[in-house]
Amino acid sequence: MTERAYDIFKNLPILETERLRLRKLSMRDAGDVFDYASNPDVAEHVTWEYHRNISDTMHYLRFITQQYREGIPSPWGIIHKELGKLIGTIGYHVWSLPNSYGEVGYALSKDFWNKGYTTEAFNEVIRYGFEHMRLNRVEATCKPVNTASEKVMIKCGLEYEGILRKRLFAKNEYHDLKLYSIIKDKWEQIQINGIKQNK
Repeated sequence: MTERAYDIFKNLPILETERLRLRKLSMRDAGDVFDYASNPDVAEHVTWEYHRNISDTMHYLRFITQQYREGIPSPWGIIHKELGKLIGTIGYHVWSLPNSYGEVGYALSKDFWNKGYTTEAFNEVIRYGFEHMRLNRVEATCKPVNTASEKVMIKCGLEYEGILRKRLFAKNEYHDLKLYSIIKDKWEQIQINGIKQNK
């Protein structure tokens, strides 16, 4: 990565949507992170185990803040503006500058599922990737059984590409992953069509 690329994650910018604010995580977020990360349902389809105590959360946040310092791709915290509460994370965990693509991952508190928050945050992260990270492709994956995550990808304009067989080793077993992606040209066309529809 270039120094400029490192700087994006060292100084992860605040992003705003109608209901959400995306910002860097800090150690002060431990209580909110533990609230959702301690729920086994939230951890069911991700690579990490649910947090059994606040020490697990503190370890996670120390790891993420170290990633920021080193400029390594790391997530935004998702803040619910009205409540002033951190309700999840979203961000690029893979960024390939030579190939101009990034991969997004996310997790959200179960209390806020099925209310469009992940879609709202993901759309903003896609926009930032295409406009500020020189991406030509944004992709995301999910386990075949994770239909809720799949619906988010589709709502954000990503298209299904296929199954990555036994692509992920997590929690002592290999998992197939569904691969979805959106290309910059397609995203730009969606923005144009959306503007026309709103007029």
